[in-house]
Amino acid sequence: MTDERRRGGLVVRPLSPTDVARRVARDIPDGSYVNLGIGLPTLVADVVGPDKEIVYHSENGILGMGPAPAAGEEDSELINAGKQPVTLLPGGSFFHHTDAFVMMRGGHLDVSVLGAFQVSETGDLANWATDEAALPPAVGGAMDLAVGARRVLVVTTHTTRDGRPKLLSRCTYPLTAAAVVDRVYTDLAVLDVGPEGFVVREVAPGVTPDGLQAVTGAPLRFAPDLAVVHPD
Repeated sequence: MTDERRRGGLVVRPLSPTDVARRVARDIPDGSYVNLGIGLPTLVADVVGPDKEIVYHSENGILGMGPAPAAGEEDSELINAGKQPVTLLPGGSFFHHTDAFVMMRGGHLDVSVLGAFQVSETGDLANWATDEAALPPAVGGAMDLAVGARRVLVVTTHTTRDGRPKLLSRCTYPLTAAAVVDRVYTDLAVLDVGPEGFVVREVAPGVTPDGLQAVTGAPLRFAPDLAVVHPD
C-alpha cells in the first residue's frame, strides 16, 4: 500500500497502483478479450490470477500478450502500443494495426481498461488532451477503444497531484467519448456510473463518505452495502 495520509482526522490508506490493478483484475471475467490502455492499466496483466485465461489485445497489432518480461529478457521488437516490452503467450499472434482497429471498432473486445484525466458523472471520458504544456495531446486508439468495447473500465488517481478532482459533474477537457464509462477505480474508491451519477461501491481503508465527497467534483451516492477494498 502507499503511505498513510491524514484527512479529516482519520488515517487514510490510499490504494497503491498494484492494489488498484488487482481490484480491476477481479472484475474481468475468465475468457475475456481485453485491451489495456497506456500507463496504470498495463499493470492489470501482471496481477491476473492463474485461474483466469484473459486474451490481451494491443492496437499496434498483437493478440495474446503475456505479462512484462523479466529484466534482461526484453525483445525490442515485441512491444505494446505504449512501447513497453511485453511477452507473447502460446497461440498469440501479430497482424497489421488496421486489423487491430477493426477488432476495436467492430465490437469484438469485451473489456477496455483506460486511464483518464477526467470522468464525468454521466460517464464522459477525457483522456487525450489537457491544458498542460507538459502533456501534449495524444489520442492514439483511445476513442476507438472507448466506443468499441462492450465494457469500459477506468483506472486513475482520485485527484491530480495538486489536489484537483478528476471525477466531475462535467469534464472540462476535450472528450474522448461521451457516456461510455461503466466503472471507475481510483486510489480511494471503486465507483459505478449509474443513471443518477456516481455510485460508490467500495472505499479504501480509512476513507469516509464525507471525506470522499470532499475530494470529488460531483455528487456521490453510496451503495447500501458499501464495502472496504481489501487488496488480494
